[in-house]
Amino acid sequence: MIKIAVDAMGGDNAPQAVIEGVIRALDAYKDIEIQLYGDQETLNSMPNVFEDRLEKIATTEVITGEDEPVKAVRRKKDASMVVAAKAVKEGRADVILSAGNTGALLTTGLLVVGRIKGIDRPGLMPVIPTINEKSPHLILMDAGANAESKAEHLLQYAYLASHYAKNVLKINEPRVSLVNNGTEAGKGDELRKQAYELLSKAPDLNFVGNIEAKELLSGHVDIAVTDGFTGNAILKTLEGSLKSVFKLLKRTLSEGGITNKMGGLLIKPALKKMAENFDDSKKGGAVLLGVKKPVIKAHGSANDEAIYNAIRQAREIVLSRFSEEIAEFFENSAENDRQMRK
Repeated sequence: MIKIAVDAMGGDNAPQAVIEGVIRALDAYKDIEIQLYGDQETLNSMPNVFEDRLEKIATTEVITGEDEPVKAVRRKKDASMVVAAKAVKEGRADVILSAGNTGALLTTGLLVVGRIKGIDRPGLMPVIPTINEKSPHLILMDAGANAESKAEHLLQYAYLASHYAKNVLKINEPRVSLVNNGTEAGKGDELRKQAYELLSKAPDLNFVGNIEAKELLSGHVDIAVTDGFTGNAILKTLEGSLKSVFKLLKRTLSEGGITNKMGGLLIKPALKKMAENFDDSKKGGAVLLGVKKPVIKAHGSANDEAIYNAIRQAREIVLSRFSEEIAEFFENSAENDRQMRK
């Protein structure tokens, strides 16, 4: 059985959306067990279903969106997020999922679950829908775990993301790109130039060069590597732009004359399909790559559909044995480096 620790108290729509997503996942996947962490009142409110595969663990504290991440993780020892992470660290669960405070979950991943040996800084990796049906996924790495990065960190991000793409998304030769302000090799600041040199010389990486932000959704690459500050700005810009475009389309078609409204009715099925393609709730959550066991961050506004898909994603990651393989890869790399220095 795959054991998934879920923070019932994290997110704007918690606990109801989390509970509904958990029940949907238990109904869909017979090979998972859910450990649900939350306050006693929340757990008591749950329907008595799937009791053989649903364990309810009462906690007394909650990390809120206003909490300072490091202080909250260190002081709120009985917070649902922290206790769930301890279960993963101690081997009682295989993966942790939360829609709560992003900074606190990243801190929990580092301080409680722990870094993989050989990884300097774990990175946050969301999977973004593209407009290309043949290449529907874009991995963005890092999307906000580290505001400042070195070229060596970006190289590690590329390896982490590549292994995820191969093992979990089943992309045989994932195309790795470096987000830059131009496609030429000499473009960018010193960080980008140094990272380009490392990536271009790296064995076992299918590095295809620089990519500009305007091409990220084209499907021309599978992985876009960048520092966390830039990655987070890209992620929020994409989210905001897509929502704004759909709102504008809806307003234009509904507020126009009869011709606009009739046209809107005719293209409604196509618009619905387009909206579904860009529905990030279907992609799962963002994964903290570089820690010993999977840590998954669902969107703060996650509904039951998003929680369900994040659990599906957690199951796929565990089945792929991604964490074990990437840990072995970096431990071997570190050992090789030590041998070369002798």
